[in-house]
Amino acid sequence: MQALLQTLAHPQAWVGLLTLALMEIVLGVDNVIFLTILVAKLPAAQQRLARITGLGLAMGTRIALLGSIFWLTGLTAPLVTVAGCPLSGRDLVLLAGGLFLLGKSVVEIHHELEGAARGPGPRVPAGFLITVIQIALIDVVFSLDSVFVAVGLSSQLAVMVTAIVAALLVMMWAAGHVGAFIDRHPTLKMLALSFLILIGATLVCEALHYEVPKKYLYFAMGFAVAVELINMRLRTLKARRR
Repeated sequence: MQALLQTLAHPQAWVGLLTLALMEIVLGVDNVIFLTILVAKLPAAQQRLARITGLGLAMGTRIALLGSIFWLTGLTAPLVTVAGCPLSGRDLVLLAGGLFLLGKSVVEIHHELEGAARGPGPRVPAGFLITVIQIALIDVVFSLDSVFVAVGLSSQLAVMVTAIVAALLVMMWAAGHVGAFIDRHPTLKMLALSFLILIGATLVCEALHYEVPKKYLYFAMGFAVAVELINMRLRTLKARRR
């Protein structure tokens, strides 16, 4: 604690802390989207606990990775070669996570469309433990990018840990509001699932050393959300006129 206070005594450290915290929040958007989709399938009484547990696991994973920074650096060393492409431990984790996201998103979209075709009916709630395990597994994938960015932006462990904790506390607060908003607007859920497909494909590309600039990814997501918000506003105005 004393080391953190001494570090934050310098204005430059505050700038680094705020920059890193904002970056962690931006990088955590995909984590929140995935968590929101999974938690929505739980009974209402368990959803808040699942959100806090999932993001708490993400916080623990990130801090543990920061604490083992030398091991983390070793993840970039090639382990295997597939079709002439060397894959490191980080690449394999990203590949597995990307394929998992692709499969999970496609299955969820199928369930949504199948449910809409059948009409209203009783929804079978998901199991709490299974949901938390899925969140924990995908947290590892999202944590890798988050921690590598943190290491690249700051050399102070105290600043990195503080920024990650602050960002995840903000996400814990926002996740409930995001989930409630998506539940009220089913078209946004389909849009969120489409984002997860996009993120999964990006992770697979990164694992195979095809770099996809994140700015294009976030611009596409932001543009799609803006268009959908305009459509929601138009639907509301038309409903009022009727």
